[in-house]
Amino acid sequence: MSTSFELRETDGAARRGKLSTAHGMINTPAFMPVGTAGTVKGMHPDSVALTGAQIILGNTYHLMLRPGAERVAELGGLHRFMNWPGPILTDSGGFQVMSLAGLRTINEEGVVFKSHIDGSKHQLTPERAMDIQRLLDATITMVLDECTPFPATEQEAEDSMMRSMRWAERCKQAFVQRPGYGLFGIVQGSVYPKLRQRSVTSLATIGFDGYAVGGLAVGEGQPAMFEVLEATVPHLPKDRPRYLMGVGRPDDIVGAVRRGIDMFDCVMPTRSGRTGQAFIRGGTLNIRNAVHAASDRPLDETCRCPACRGYSRGYLHHLFKANEMLGPMLLTWHNLQHYQDLMAELRQGIEAGRFEEVARRWEAPATEAEDPG
Repeated sequence: MSTSFELRETDGAARRGKLSTAHGMINTPAFMPVGTAGTVKGMHPDSVALTGAQIILGNTYHLMLRPGAERVAELGGLHRFMNWPGPILTDSGGFQVMSLAGLRTINEEGVVFKSHIDGSKHQLTPERAMDIQRLLDATITMVLDECTPFPATEQEAEDSMMRSMRWAERCKQAFVQRPGYGLFGIVQGSVYPKLRQRSVTSLATIGFDGYAVGGLAVGEGQPAMFEVLEATVPHLPKDRPRYLMGVGRPDDIVGAVRRGIDMFDCVMPTRSGRTGQAFIRGGTLNIRNAVHAASDRPLDETCRCPACRGYSRGYLHHLFKANEMLGPMLLTWHNLQHYQDLMAELRQGIEAGRFEEVARRWEAPATEAEDPG
């Protein structure tokens, strides 16, 4: 059998579930740290696990270019290669290909693109995307899709969505079924509710182990994103996990869980950590700001990460000003812990029938001006 999903509790549209895979179990709602090139930047795999993360994300596009899917397979697959024994979901590369506007050509067969690394030419088809992710030994494989850019006219969105649906059918045919491994379809249709619903119908007819909502967090703004979720998620199969790709900020995640989403990924906590931005309850602070230079307070008194347990804001400020690598490492750990604490509290809130109470605590505004440290 493939992956299996158990829906354990609901509170409104918010869902608490368990996703069982060949590489372990995932409690949902879940946030997946992004390990694009086979590493979560600045983090040892054991440290990622200590935050509470049960699954991480890798990327087909980046790994196929370097070191190559065949090389990863020769070295034992991505789990062994990066020393992460738990589940791994691999993004098929559709989003990265979309961002290569001047370096790629899309046709019915697939995508031809030039590597951003050395300019070499490559072709990515639905069949090749399935083969690459099999070589990587991805626990959860994503179909190859065309990530519709924003803005797009309704006709442009429809043409793009229909191509993605044809590619999804080819991916399903090419995917090699293995016990505990899954294939997720991706809903497209830009900001047009009827297109989104047609996409759901097409994917459900093909049949997948999970369903992702793609093509959001690409510039449409949070209100539009939530409107798309409200028009889309109720139509998704209730007995399969639902994954919102590339999202997002904590308030995005809370709002999406409220609307029935189970899984998330985003580079924001790691990228922000590397640039000095720390997530705290209800907001962010920039540790580079001078107001923190003499502060002996932790980043967040409620956080159990090493940055908060062992170091002051003043010390972290010093590390960033001195360009010491420990600063980005500690803030990355803190941000990932913050996100995993958010997910754990949301799960507990759903189980207790108190989701909105927990959500309000995480949505309460807090600005750096109110929290000078």
